[in-house]
Amino acid sequence: MIGGLIREAYLQPQENRAVFVQQTKRVGPSAGVLKYDLLTALSILGLHGTPTEQTSLMRLCALITARYNWRVEEVSVGHAELARLWAVNERTVKREMKRLMQMGVITCFRPGVRGRVGAYRLNYRRIYELSRPCWQAVGPDFEDRMVHVCGERTVVKVDFQSVTASRPEPTTPDGTWGAVRRRLQSEHPAVFESWFAKLTVAGTSENAITLQAPNGFVSRYIETHFNALLAAAVNAEMPTVDGRPRNITLTS
Repeated sequence: MIGGLIREAYLQPQENRAVFVQQTKRVGPSAGVLKYDLLTALSILGLHGTPTEQTSLMRLCALITARYNWRVEEVSVGHAELARLWAVNERTVKREMKRLMQMGVITCFRPGVRGRVGAYRLNYRRIYELSRPCWQAVGPDFEDRMVHVCGERTVVKVDFQSVTASRPEPTTPDGTWGAVRRRLQSEHPAVFESWFAKLTVAGTSENAITLQAPNGFVSRYIETHFNALLAAAVNAEMPTVDGRPRNITLTS
């Protein structure tokens, strides 16, 4: 993102069409609003998450406001400096930075080695993706601005031969995980693409199903925010013999 305008093409899970997401550096006349909205997105993501995620994202917000260089889109900081800022020890700093990178909200593009401090960059696309289910909690004005920033209203012609479109789940018999996926994709397409599509079946029994998530953050987020949607689809498509709700376990 250093050096100016970024044009990043990716497929949005809506109406099977490709759109361009255009991001600008957080400088200039509209920089204040963009920065505040980004910090708001991180804040509500934490507040709607687990206590651990709340703490991690609060610390990230403190790092951004205190040290982030918006002109070059990076923060260069050592573990000792972060430990002082966060009032923790360096071991906790290493653990927190690892967690934030696993979440995908920051990336390390220059590791700290041989006395050189590490350099990190915010991953706007991931922050917007993770926080999207929470935008409505802030209000319609915020949600409208975020949709605009993400470029979802800008549709351009693209070469569909070079872009893989999002396709519906193949038809599968009732009583299988495939049927659950089809229902979730049909009823909650955006949530499906961002969260449920990442799940795979780790095991099933007469009254239970174990689902595998790619990492602990995805597993916890689904349990916190989308457990009811998942349970409704599972019980509708994979009913138990005695009619009781199927026990759902998420692992990572």
